[in-house]
Amino acid sequence: MAETRHTKVLIIGSGPAGYTAGVYASRAMLEPILVQGIEPGGQLTTTTEVENWPGDTEVQGPDLMVRMEAHAKAMGCEIIGDIITSLDTSARPFVAKGDSGTTYTADAVILATGARAKWLGMESEEKFKGFGVSACATCDGFFYRGQEIVVIGGGNTAVEEALFLTNFASKVTLIHRRDELRAEKILQDRLFKNEKIVPLWFNQLEEVYGTDAPLGVEGVKVRNVKTGEITDIPCKGVFVAIGHAPANELVKDVLELHNGGYVSVKPGTTETSIPGIFAAGDLTDHKYRQAVTSAGMGCMAALDAERFLAEQE
Repeated sequence: MAETRHTKVLIIGSGPAGYTAGVYASRAMLEPILVQGIEPGGQLTTTTEVENWPGDTEVQGPDLMVRMEAHAKAMGCEIIGDIITSLDTSARPFVAKGDSGTTYTADAVILATGARAKWLGMESEEKFKGFGVSACATCDGFFYRGQEIVVIGGGNTAVEEALFLTNFASKVTLIHRRDELRAEKILQDRLFKNEKIVPLWFNQLEEVYGTDAPLGVEGVKVRNVKTGEITDIPCKGVFVAIGHAPANELVKDVLELHNGGYVSVKPGTTETSIPGIFAAGDLTDHKYRQAVTSAGMGCMAALDAERFLAEQE
């Protein structure tokens, strides 16, 4: 039989923002319920080595998320493997429906549903994901010191990633379907001045190829969109940089959004346009998108929720 669960704070999402919110909300004696969602642990579960998490010279992304989950649990956060399919924000308590049939009611909600890198949807891209194919230069660029790599895309994301990757790579080939970039002018100027970056216009990715044992990228095949000619580019890394999509499905019609779908928060807080609903991590952050900034916002969201609830009483 479908049950209804009430909590002071419902946390939706289980990346660094969600689990950190769970730690802080538990320590504030708010007895939070955290619903993990479709990808427990979030984007870090698809990253192998993480070398920019403070206190760990190197840690596997999935291991870090297992530790964060255990930490939240140890503090008293109830963690449920369910997916929230709808959220009614029209009245308090807020009402969330779970895919399991459970209804969750909450006095405050922390949204930590994250964002997903946009992918091209190719079989060969999927095969090498995490083994030479990445969507995060700041996560993985370090592993390509002295190597040749390619970046796919033509917007701000692609140009920023290409510029960042020149810190490590010997050569960065930027592959774009058109002959002009959509990126901001200042970024374009920096890109064209950088001798390590070679733009390849009017081309799109056809295939990523490499070795099977061990799994690793050896190069890509690209196709000229005008002539159909196939070109082979040897490389060790492929960075797909066609943007990110915030996972805003639950709230895209009710909360104020910015920058193409990210949830707006009041400056210096995690407060959204609806009192009692807070947002943290990549769902609201189009700029930094790092595990450590997401965790910091998860802390802020729990403290903001605690203050909000105290004021209601």
